[in-house]
Amino acid sequence: MSEMPDLDAQRPARPRRRAIYLLPNLFTTAALFAGFYAIIAALSGRFEAAAVAVFVAMILDGLDGRVARLTNTQSEFGVQYDSLSDVISFGMAPALVMYQWSLVHLAGEFSFGGKLAWLAAFVYVAGAALRLARFNVQVHVVDKRFFIGLASPAAAALMMGMVWMGVDENVPGRELMLLSLVVTLAAGLLMVSNFPYYSFKALDLRRSVPFIVVLALVLFFVIAASDPPKVLFGFFLLYALSGPLVGLLRWRRRRRREAA
Repeated sequence: MSEMPDLDAQRPARPRRRAIYLLPNLFTTAALFAGFYAIIAALSGRFEAAAVAVFVAMILDGLDGRVARLTNTQSEFGVQYDSLSDVISFGMAPALVMYQWSLVHLAGEFSFGGKLAWLAAFVYVAGAALRLARFNVQVHVVDKRFFIGLASPAAAALMMGMVWMGVDENVPGRELMLLSLVVTLAAGLLMVSNFPYYSFKALDLRRSVPFIVVLALVLFFVIAASDPPKVLFGFFLLYALSGPLVGLLRWRRRRRREAA
């Protein structure tokens, strides 16, 4: 007597449904929304709100990874979703805000000013996208204490700090269009550079620290609260300059070692 075919074995296996973790991706979605809101606010001429929205996106972007690690909800989906959110919040949004606030006025000053304005904005967007792509493929092979190239949130903070400070001081973007051009191009190129930037990932928040560290943090928050636009712009400007400075010091040290 012949055996009956096993119909269950012949049926194709149903693909298993893969769920995603809600909590960390909720923070990522909120950061994406803040970046999108910054674009809408800039198109409406509300540049201060646009700059603040990008800083809010920075805070939310810093929280999603930490929440994922604390709750053990890391996933490859979360990593890719975070990168796509960063392209919008720290790539497209800062470039469009800076373009609408200042760079667009280049069109009325030079015959090629209009093209120069949107090309500079594109250089920044492309730099942010390339920076994030390089970070994703090198995350397991580089020293976690340092970023290679300026991180896109820090570049966005540099751009939006300048916009926020200009609006706060009632300085029109038209008067700062050349400086805006330099800052935009510099931020975009620094993101794809090989300069090392301290990542602050070596800091262990669970370890005890001297009392002076807590006092210094309190003083920093007090100073930042007294004039947020100037303090934030100054801090991220110094951070952006620290990469080339550290790179130059390392190069000189290497040359001395080779000479010796």
